[in-house]
Formats: sequence, structure tokens, C-alpha cells
Amino acid sequence: MADDPNKAADVNAVLDQSEIDRLLSQQTAAPKQQVFQATASRHFVEGNIKIEPYDFRNPVFLTEMELRRLRLLHEDFIRYLSARLSLFLRMEFGLKMAKLTTLAYSKFTDSLPSPTHLCLFKTEPLLGVGIIDINPRLALTIADRMLGGRGHSVKLERYLTEIEIALIEDIITIFLEEWCAQWKNEQELHPMIIGHENNGRFLQTSPNDAIVLALSLEASFGDCSEQIQIGIPYYTIEPIVRKMQSRRQKDNASTTVEKRSAWLPSYNHIQVPVRAEWNACEVNLREIINLRVGDVIELPPTLFENTRVLLNGAPKFVGKIGLDSDHVAVQITQKIPQPTENANHDGRKDT
Repeated sequence: MADDPNKAADVNAVLDQSEIDRLLSQQTAAPKQQVFQATASRHFVEGNIKIEPYDFRNPVFLTEMELRRLRLLHEDFIRYLSARLSLFLRMEFGLKMAKLTTLAYSKFTDSLPSPTHLCLFKTEPLLGVGIIDINPRLALTIADRMLGGRGHSVKLERYLTEIEIALIEDIITIFLEEWCAQWKNEQELHPMIIGHENNGRFLQTSPNDAIVLALSLEASFGDCSEQIQIGIPYYTIEPIVRKMQSRRQKDNASTTVEKRSAWLPSYNHIQVPVRAEWNACEVNLREIINLRVGDVIELPPTLFENTRVLLNGAPKFVGKIGLDSDHVAVQITQKIPQPTENANHDGRKDT
């Protein structure tokens, strides 16, 4: 009985190394991932894809860099505010940033405690209404200090009276003046208190899905430690944030043009000593003492290419020494960079 030739061919077939590598690569290759673009079209991408979650109910309009700049700006605001309140109350008023984030207006109002004291304000010419939330215990302690008390913590948690609200308005005015002062490089702002509330559930100063920049502060005044919250709609600060971004881009894109000094005829007769020197070698003191006329000092071959040119004793250029007719000449090849001094600026920082 004759053997099947196809079967014999399968038995005798031998795979070479290239075919083995090809089969292994097909098995180990990462599968293609399906990706949807913003235009609803889809395509396949090989390799691993980094997927980041995005909450459409709480979108973030500020990048990490922008949020960092706002954090630095508000850190200055907190520092100046703490110093000014301490002077006004004649007692140390400590402030520390607890959190700076963006969230929906509905979430911000839901996070407000009850009872509490809310101050509604506007900053002309910007649109929108901001909210300052001060814990009643802290507000009553401040009011007691303003009336001549020692600033001891008030244990009661109740709504503020009209007289206490009028006293707290002076503190809130300082808050708003210092906050607006941080934006003076972008735009002149004028704060205005428009009302007071004691419950955040009934506030309707912004749409529920509006994004709010929420700043939480830890305040310590005497033996009272409570929290202060400031909520500002994003559409309120959006114009000045854009101005801040455009100013940053202009500063980064602008190139420093070196201004050439005007030449005066009186400069023609000023004599400046010019000297060329080398860092030849180092020898010890015994070798120097033993030097005699006719001795030879070996120098490195690259010495002539590293000739320093000094103007009035200060090194300015590096050149290559050689002969020009019957004169020794130095061809300047590069300029020695001069150290620059960084000026320290006091006062408020530019963002």
C-alpha cells in the first residue's frame, strides 16, 4: 500500500528560524484597540492606550498649570489677608489654605454647613455673584473682639444678629479688598457686598451646573479654629484668567533685544589695557626654585587655542594665538559669558 505523498510532505517540512520568529510575533503582538474620535469616527491603534477618566457632570476648565498659578496667587492673598486682619483686630489671625478646587455650584452649596453665615458679593466690572461662608462661632468670636472682648471662642452656634452682621461686614470688606488686589496686574476690580444669608440650600446665585472655584481656609483666631469658604463662579473669573494666560504667553514669546549703546566721540581716546594669557601648567615650589636660564617648560599642545583675552583685567574672550606677518595675533573664537545678578523684588508677586 503506497504512502500518502501529502502526509509525507507534512512530516518532512521543517520551519526555519525566520518563520518561527514570525509566528511568535503574531502570537505575542498586542491586539489593536478601538478608539473613537471627537468626530464620532473610529479607528484602531496598536499597543497600550492610556485612558483617563472624565466626569462630564463635573468638568474641569482649568489645566493643572493654570490651577497651580491660581494656587500661588491665592497663597499670596492668604498671607496679606492674615497680616491685615491681625492688624485690624490687634490679635493674631492665622489663615491656611486647606483646598483650592473646582466643582459644580450645586455641590458647593450642598457642602455649606447649617447654621452658617453667608455673604454675597460682586466684583465690578465682572459678572456673577460670589459667596463667602464664615462659621458662626468664628464670626461671633470676631464680633466679640471688635466690641472690646479678649477674643475667646464663643461656644454657641446660632444665627448672627443685625448688629453682628454689620460688624462682620468690616471683616468681609477686608477679605474682598485683598482678593481684588491680587488681580491688579490683570484688571482693576471693585468689590461690593450685596446681601447676607444663613442657609445655602436656598441660594440661586448661579445655575446648578455652573463651575465654581472653591477656596477653603483654615482660620485660627485665639482659641477658635474654624473654616472659611470662598466660592466664585468660573464665568466670573474667566476674563481675568484669560488675560493672565495671554500675558504669560506674551512674556514667554517675547525675545529680549539687546540695546546697543550710542557711541560718543569722547570714547575715542579712552585707553583700555588688553592682555592675553594662558593657564599654562602647575608646578610645585621646589621646581620653581630649581628653574635656571635655559630650562624648558613643557606646555600642552592645545594651549594656543585656549588663549584668554582680558580687557582692563577682566576676562572677556577666548581666542587662538598665531602669527600675522611679523606680529603675534589672537583670533577671537568665543565670548566668555558674564555672570548675571538676579534682582530681588519685594511686595506682591507677579503671576
